[in-house]
Amino acid sequence: MGPMTDDHAADTAPVLLHIEGGIATVTFNRPDAMNSLDLATKDLLVPTIRQVAEDPAVRCVVITGNGRAFCVGQDLKEHIAGLMAGDEGLGVTVTKHYNPVAEMLATMNKPVIAAMNGVAAGAGASIAMGADFRIMVEGGGMNLAFAGIALSCDTGSSFWLPRLVGVAKAKELLLLPRTLSAAECLELGLVTTVVTADDFAGEVAALATKLASGPTLAYGAMRRAVAYSATHDLTEALAFESELMNATGAANDHRVAVDAFLAKQKPVFEGR
Repeated sequence: MGPMTDDHAADTAPVLLHIEGGIATVTFNRPDAMNSLDLATKDLLVPTIRQVAEDPAVRCVVITGNGRAFCVGQDLKEHIAGLMAGDEGLGVTVTKHYNPVAEMLATMNKPVIAAMNGVAAGAGASIAMGADFRIMVEGGGMNLAFAGIALSCDTGSSFWLPRLVGVAKAKELLLLPRTLSAAECLELGLVTTVVTADDFAGEVAALATKLASGPTLAYGAMRRAVAYSATHDLTEALAFESELMNATGAANDHRVAVDAFLAKQKPVFEGR
């Protein structure tokens, strides 16, 4: 199944895609199931994320949910039914669905915002942690719920969580899972900001618009540089920075910025 857009023919799809003004909004659309990830959702999510990652017209990606939850991770009802039917283990869906989504969100050449309209749990929390910015509504929360059902962690949580909160706190949140309030998520650095329900849509739109009008290639280079430095020594990180500086220095947006600086004007970036 390929990606779909949220027109009238597709508004019941489990994943919606809307692209406007350089902003791609990917929406989990199973509100009655708290946007849990059943097979149909995962099968659609992977090509949808790939589409927005590869589309040069998309300069910022927002991922959010419909209803009262952002995404609560694996659909356990479907999983239990699969266990009883003797289906393949979770390792199959981790390799086929969760790993590609986590990697594409983290490495696409454009910024990503998790607009957390409610609770995020399990793989849903992991997906949010892979974004550059996490805007959470008051009343939202996060739960690294894997241990509660005797499972290991997935979708990059072992990678992102210790980088956000430190190794010791990451182990605590994984081994002793609980729902963290929006305020605690903010205090721990798990989210960028917490806003009221009334302000939520406006805050997300303002940030997405700002990022979509920015120097997209430079943003992508910065994302890759930060990720690279996490697993390489200083010498290697410096060499990689040099490569990225040469690439962005040769890009059109840099020339636009220089010309605007000399003219004492505000640059208008084209994302190339």
